Amino acid sequence: MSEQDNRHGLTQWHGTTIIGVRKGDRIVVAGDGQVSMGNTVMKPNARKVRRIGEGGKVVAGFAGATADAFTLFERLEKKLEQYSGQLLRAAVELTKDWRTDKYLRNLEALMIVADKENLLVLTGNGDVLEPEGGITAIGSGGNYALAAAKAIAEYEDDPEVIARKAMKVAADICVFTNGNVTLEEV
Repeated sequence: MSEQDNRHGLTQWHGTTIIGVRKGDRIVVAGDGQVSMGNTVMKPNARKVRRIGEGGKVVAGFAGATADAFTLFERLEKKLEQYSGQLLRAAVELTKDWRTDKYLRNLEALMIVADKENLLVLTGNGDVLEPEGGITAIGSGGNYALAAAKAIAEYEDDPEVIARKAMKVAADICVFTNGNVTLEEV
């Protein structure tokens, strides 16, 4: 989102890259640590991927406004609690609320969430998307990471290696993504 796209007239905090990779029975979610405001790097080591839910069985990564993402993390944790840790059901219910609630629909973020069975992208439009081929990416460097991961996945079986190499490509190309990667495996 460019600075002109911001509805509130405030300086826009820019991009990130988050990637999710499923290979075999393993799923990883990785994200960079850069927080930018305009053309300035405000923080190089933010943690945009974290474990949530009871026992940390769900991994979530966000791209977008930080306060909005924390609100969504909290809401997802409540939904996980409400639906006994069933990620798919919790994700569907969260996106319903996100799309229809007057307050939530103004939140500007995307999320990748995963547990042992699911790798999903959640949007404020009410989308719960399961990626084709087990690879998805969001954020300003998401398309670079996605393309790199799809190419690497042809010859690499380790989802951590795929995610780290894809994040390196994104960090080399996208000025709003850096090489300080946080990676969590489910």
